[in-house]
Formats: sequence, structure tokens, C-alpha cells
Amino acid sequence: EYEEELFDVDYGINMLLDGEPSESVYVSVNDPLCVGAVITRSKKKQAFQHQLTPIIQSTSHVNDATSLVSDKVTNELSKTSFPSFTCNFFNIDQVKLEQSKDPVIQKTIKELQQNPSNNLYVLHEDLLYKLMKIHLHNKKKLNDPLGGHFGILRTYLKLKDKFWWPNMKQSIAQYIKSCLPCQQYNISRIKKPGRLCPIDTPDGPFQMIGIDFCGPFMRTPSGNQYVLCITDYFTRWINAFALPNCSAQITAQTIFNEYICRYGVPLSILSDQGTHFKNQLMDAMEKLMGYNHIFSTVYHPQSNGMVERFNAIFVPQLAKLQDRENNNWDEFLSPVIFAYNTGIHSITQHSPFQLQFGREPRLPCDKPPTNYVFYRPNDYYRQLQKSLKIIHMSARNKINSKQLKSKTQYDKHRSDPHYQINDKVLIKVYGSRSKLDPRYSITPKLVIKKQHPIYWVQDEIVNEVTRVHVNDIRPILVI
Repeated sequence: EYEEELFDVDYGINMLLDGEPSESVYVSVNDPLCVGAVITRSKKKQAFQHQLTPIIQSTSHVNDATSLVSDKVTNELSKTSFPSFTCNFFNIDQVKLEQSKDPVIQKTIKELQQNPSNNLYVLHEDLLYKLMKIHLHNKKKLNDPLGGHFGILRTYLKLKDKFWWPNMKQSIAQYIKSCLPCQQYNISRIKKPGRLCPIDTPDGPFQMIGIDFCGPFMRTPSGNQYVLCITDYFTRWINAFALPNCSAQITAQTIFNEYICRYGVPLSILSDQGTHFKNQLMDAMEKLMGYNHIFSTVYHPQSNGMVERFNAIFVPQLAKLQDRENNNWDEFLSPVIFAYNTGIHSITQHSPFQLQFGREPRLPCDKPPTNYVFYRPNDYYRQLQKSLKIIHMSARNKINSKQLKSKTQYDKHRSDPHYQINDKVLIKVYGSRSKLDPRYSITPKLVIKKQHPIYWVQDEIVNEVTRVHVNDIRPILVI
């Protein structure tokens, strides 16, 4: 509340001190505390205390009657205590005396006398000095084989006792993150980037299926070597067919004859980008049948994880049942599939058979019924509709709940970087690779299209376009 008066007093005093001395001084204040504030507000004003105090105390006339400076001003100022200033002079003898009393310094002096090669301290005329660290310009980086391409902490701990520059730790971290060989060869010790993107639950059976080949196995006497697995993404119902090869013609015939002609045309088919699925014949069948064929990202089997998971389950089952001498694994394929379809699924809490047909399967171990109830066809149809509606709703809720839990767990402590068009990145190298080959591409890639978490990148040299998942991308940091 004294800011306006404070400004007036401050301005008047500055004008007085900068100009010639005047016999009469006029100071207008409403409260003497603002005068004290002027006196003590900064060290610069304190330097003029010997000039300021007599001026204010000798004030005898005020223009404004409402702003009279009474004796209270003098009393308040007389009570004000101003700090005293002292000067400390550097005294070598006093420093020597203080060092002689310090046990830590004395211990350092003894160690220095025993080992004069210590580069951190020097003893001169019985006085211990600490040598200044070498200052490096922040653009000078150490990239010598003796330094090695190690991590941030190791590099910082190695340099901090010998060198110094502004923002040393931050610049070391930035430099190591931007080191291209480190990005190409280093193993990541953290979770892969990218959040989980669950596939939306279909509304019912026969709407979305996943297909994949498993094999090659040992060729059986029947000539079979591969297994084509077809999984319904809602009911988890499995169809598996033993085939002699995985050519495009065999694949198209099996999907049409064994699935479409039995269950109808699905809305979507999800598969990898193998040549048995991605070819002109399959493209033509897609147009004729009217379904949407979706391809997963290369080297990212998680996109079609339901089929991949089943492959990991049924292969050991075949191995347990087959006759190794006769190599007849294809004879046990149908029983294994039946056992899977009639078992309770851990996610839906229903068997694929029940979700598919609306009733529990009758197994060989079940007892025959003791009584028979005959329904009219319409009664059975209504009961089936009601039963399917209830169990489908229950399964859908359980699938959505499980997907939410899985996503929460998967995304925990996992980054989700987003790249922009024209960003330079490195992509993971798959296939045969020796121990000394880079883990990520040698040449940088340019992002030309994005549909997070999928990106299309182009090689800067050969202009080859590759579709990659964000899991397999490393950014190139430029400093």
C-alpha cells in the first residue's frame, strides 16, 4: 500500500542526490514506514544512508496538509537500526593456521607428501592448493578407442574428476544418445517402445478370422508337411488342416472349400505377409468373395497373436501323441483340435464349441441321457437364440475386460514415441546376423507415411519403402 509513496520518495531522493544540494527539501509521505523501506530496500540505497538520514530528519515543510511529516517520523527513524559493514581481507597466514587445525587437510597433505604424483592437489610453501579441473569447450567430445562407447553414467564418472564444462552431465547424455554406432549396435535394456493396441472384439462368430501356416513338419506317409490354422476371433473356434505344401493355390482352395463353404464369408481375414497369403490369387479371391484381407506388419507376429498362440499350444500336443517311428502326426490333428474346441477357454470362460453352437458338447465319457424331452422346432430355435445371446454377451464382456487388463499391464513403464513425416530413424535388422553385425540399419531411413503405431520408411540410398512397427524403430538424435 506504500508503493506510490515509495516511488515518490525514491524519485525525489535520486533527483536530490544527482543534482546540486538545496537548502530546503520537500518530502511527502503518508506513513513513516515507507521512508524506512526506502532506506533499507537495497544495498545501493544503504550506501547513501549518511546523506539520506539528515535530509529526512531535517524536513520541516510539506506541501500537502494531509501528508505532514510529524515528530513521529524522527522517532521512527531514530529507532531504525542500520547494519554495520566490515571488510574481510585474504590473509595467507590465517589460511595456513586454519589448515593446520583441519584433520582432513592434514591427512591430505601427508598423502601428498608420500605420493607427489597426485594430480588433484599441490603443496606450495606449506599451503595446500586444489588444482582447477581442465575446462573443455562444450563442443569438444571424446571419441577415442580408449574411451570406449559406454553408457552415460560410466562416461560421466570417468570424466568428472579430470574435466569440466558447463552442463557436463546433460551434454554427455545428449552426446551418447546421438552416437550413431551406439544406436546401431547397443542392446536395449528397457521395454520396447509402443503401447498395446488390442483388436476390437467382433460382434459375433464368423466375422473375423486369423490364418497362419505352421511347419514344415516331417513329411508323413500321406504326404502332409504343413498345417493351416484358422481361428475365429470371437469364439476362439479352431480349424486346422494338414496340407502337403503352403503354395498359394493350396491355400486358396483350402480356405474356400473348408471354411467359406461351411461357415460363410467372413468380414475380415488377418494374416502375415507370407507369399502364400500375399499373391494375385488371394487378391482375386478377396475381390470375388467380398472380405477384407488385412496383413500384419513384417516381423511383428503380435498383430496376429491369437493364431500364433494356438500354434505354440497344439505343436507339443501333436509331439506327445504321434508315433515317432511312423511319423503319423497328421492322424492326431483332428483329435487335438476337438479337445481344444471343447475345453473351457481361460478368457471367455466358455468352450469354443459352446459359443459356436449354443450348447455343451457331448463327449465319449458322458453318460447317456435317462429321459428325452422333445421340443417343437420353434421352441428349440427360441431357446438357442436366448442361450447364444446370453453366452455371447458374457464372452464379449470377459474379452473386453481381459484386453483392458492386458493393455494396462503391457503399457506400464513403456514409452510411446510418435514420429513425424521426414524424421530420420533406424529400423531393426532381422534375419541372419553375425555377432558383430549391427542390430539396426546402417543407413538412415526417412519416415514418409505414418499410421501410429505403423510407419512407412524409405531408404535414403536405394529408395526402398518398408512398413515397420514402432517397436522396431530407433530415432536418430542430431546435436
